[in-house]
Amino acid sequence: MSEKSFIDKLIESIRQKNNPSVVGLDPRIDMIPEQIKTKYFKEHGKTTVGAAYAVFEFNKMIIDAIYDLVPAVKPQMAFYEAFGQEGIKCLVKTIDYAKSRNLLVICDGKRNDIGTTAKAYSDAYLGETSIDGEISWGFSCDALTINPYLGYDGILPFSENCAAHRKGIFVLVKTSNKSSGEIQDLETKDGRRIFEIVAEKVSEWGKDMLGVNGYSSVGAVVGATYPEQAKILRKIMKNAYILVPGYGAQGGDAEGAVNCFNNDGLGAIVNASRSIIYAYKQERHKSLYGESGFAEAARTEAIRMRNDINGALERKDQIDRKTAL
Repeated sequence: MSEKSFIDKLIESIRQKNNPSVVGLDPRIDMIPEQIKTKYFKEHGKTTVGAAYAVFEFNKMIIDAIYDLVPAVKPQMAFYEAFGQEGIKCLVKTIDYAKSRNLLVICDGKRNDIGTTAKAYSDAYLGETSIDGEISWGFSCDALTINPYLGYDGILPFSENCAAHRKGIFVLVKTSNKSSGEIQDLETKDGRRIFEIVAEKVSEWGKDMLGVNGYSSVGAVVGATYPEQAKILRKIMKNAYILVPGYGAQGGDAEGAVNCFNNDGLGAIVNASRSIIYAYKQERHKSLYGESGFAEAARTEAIRMRNDINGALERKDQIDRKTAL
């Protein structure tokens, strides 16, 4: 029996854990608890080495607190690259540790280029690299976020590795930031907006990579902060799984996020980063957990988010049923 596709593994884990959410691992050194920083700064100084060790311990404790709740984690690569080579080492260790806990890992790097450069990016994160005849793996993540601005020849190396190595990609379609409309909402002569055209391309690029559940390993990124656009995009990308950022700290909520789901209760996975991993700083958690209980606070917030999204999905299903009568 062939290995399951990325998207089928994701759906299987979502069903097992009854949780369509992903935790973003976006470590900021100023937000990491003082006791962790003090430990490693004392040993390595306030350097990239000390910061990288602190970040990894923080990540490890967060993962230990939420691995049985969520199907995947999403490290935002910029936060690791900020610490140079030590940060990259930390990223690799974080990926490996998350996978040892049977979590899928979505690397959020928004990579792309053309020709051999695109292939090098793809091989680094989704494929394999030949070193004088010997095969080596780079980051070994399960999926990667991709920028579609360069068109299909920038997408092809990534989709080829998805097919060859059972990996996945999430293509930026409608991002969660406030200024996304400056380009993504521009209208063409026929009245379609750029994000709608990109969505059509995502459907086209993923049509040959459908898993057993009917979803493709070529997915899309659609922000929870744009719920009305999400309704439109869900209809265009019927078989694409949607990664939904913007829930929580960015202002998106469960009621908006569920517009990215299909009527089968599948089709999307909602990301929260700061609102979970730094939950110990929220007023409702401070007195209960304090700084030393940051991991327990993250777990509590992950459970709250799971219940919030599942509750919104149940309400959506009830409305859909009434509408169908």
